[in-house]
Amino acid sequence: MAQVGIFVGTVYGNALLVAEEAEPLLADQGHQVKIFEDPTLEEWQRYSEGVALVITSTTGQGDLPDSIAPLFHAIKDKLGHQPMLRYGVIALGDSSYDDFCGGGKKFDALLQEHAAQRVGEVLMVDATENPEPEEITSPWVDQWAKQLG
Repeated sequence: MAQVGIFVGTVYGNALLVAEEAEPLLADQGHQVKIFEDPTLEEWQRYSEGVALVITSTTGQGDLPDSIAPLFHAIKDKLGHQPMLRYGVIALGDSSYDDFCGGGKKFDALLQEHAAQRVGEVLMVDATENPEPEEITSPWVDQWAKQLG
């Protein structure tokens, strides 16, 4: 089973709630899981040959929350290709804003540039349609975990 790091970018706590709901789902399938609320590059690099699950909300301007933006910039500025990394992205957003799920989309684009292997599709959760995001994210995580092997 896989070593899975869950890297959280949250403003109001929804992304952390989703991560806390995802942790036991992954563990139940035999994966070793750890949540990082203010993730660092050092923590990210521990999973360079493992699996990263990025769960991030988006600010009103379509940016990453302050809790995960430093990690994003450190990956962008200090790491090159990460072809051994497998990852997934859960993007939380609000479709009433122009840059819907921009934070998660930016993280996915960066990891694609770095040749990381995305497992499954990016899950975009709209707060206007799903005020309880875990209703959408938990079934996705369950299916995603099965693809990790």
